[in-house]
Amino acid sequence: MNLKTPLMTIEWLGDRVRLIDQTRLPRELVRKETSDFREIAESIRRLEVRGAPAIGVAGAMGIALAALESDASDREGFGRDVRGAAELLAATRPTAVNLAWAVDRMLEALDDALGERTGGDGRARIDAAKARLVDEALAIFEEDRELSRRIGEHGAALIEDGDVVLTHCNAGGLATAERGTALAVVYAAVEQGKSVRVFADETRPLLQGARLTAWELAERGIDVTVICDSAAASAMAKGWIDKVIVGADRIAGNGDVANKIGTFPLALAARQHGVPFYVAAPYSTLDLGLGSGAQIPIEERDPEEVTTVQGVRTAPEGARAWNPAFDVTPAYLVTAIITDAGVFRPPYVESLGAGKDHDGP
Repeated sequence: MNLKTPLMTIEWLGDRVRLIDQTRLPRELVRKETSDFREIAESIRRLEVRGAPAIGVAGAMGIALAALESDASDREGFGRDVRGAAELLAATRPTAVNLAWAVDRMLEALDDALGERTGGDGRARIDAAKARLVDEALAIFEEDRELSRRIGEHGAALIEDGDVVLTHCNAGGLATAERGTALAVVYAAVEQGKSVRVFADETRPLLQGARLTAWELAERGIDVTVICDSAAASAMAKGWIDKVIVGADRIAGNGDVANKIGTFPLALAARQHGVPFYVAAPYSTLDLGLGSGAQIPIEERDPEEVTTVQGVRTAPEGARAWNPAFDVTPAYLVTAIITDAGVFRPPYVESLGAGKDHDGP
């Protein structure tokens, strides 16, 4: 099967960034352009750009925009401008480690550029530092595209012809620079000639599965069925699901996985019904410094996202709501973790740590 070309979720246009406003999908495809890093931060916060790898790329590009915007004429002033922007961008989404990873990498590039002996102490040095930060952001973007391809290749070996894959939230091209993580596995399997169908959890409260995953798969010509989150276990009980593949926003050193709220019960249902439960994510999503998922900060969002659907109130006035954006799936429920560095299996404390010196981002 020849898949349609994926849409570019985020692009660098020389002095500005263009991104798909994912809050408008599937009703309309809207691309926003900005040269203001503050607008990038707001786009991340408002989920106009979302998905751990994609917000990492957006954060890096936001810092590059801040560098271009700075009118400082000395190293100290330029450094303050860029670090201030980095602090703002890093604070937008606390759970996804890719954002912090990308921001830290950009700050390392800043330190390197400002510490170089060449370029003088004035404008020439600042101009060189700006160019260096743009180059670093573009490198992060290109590396994300490449690692998505590798994730797909490694994961496709786990998919058999005729498989039905269940996924949660959106871990496709819309969540990365191009191909995705969980959906990259599906795309690679289809490109290999395998027949693959997908069941997509609608993913309450913001419906990323129904709005984004289903739209993306349909756009690329892949058979997709949308189900309520609460129907996933019943679909497994009927024998309709062969594999579960989800993405991740952060993975602790012991293999505990933080992903969109609703992932944990999905993993429990998969264990109950003997369905393999796979996690697909870049190796940079691993936070080996965390001993367990209990240490992962969980973002809590506006309760109104739960009490309303697409702006229409569905709960009575006065009813309270709890709205964690993520949950943590214990490592014992994870069959394997698919990364750009390969497929890792339990015990994760040993296998994940052994992969930390792999080539690539």
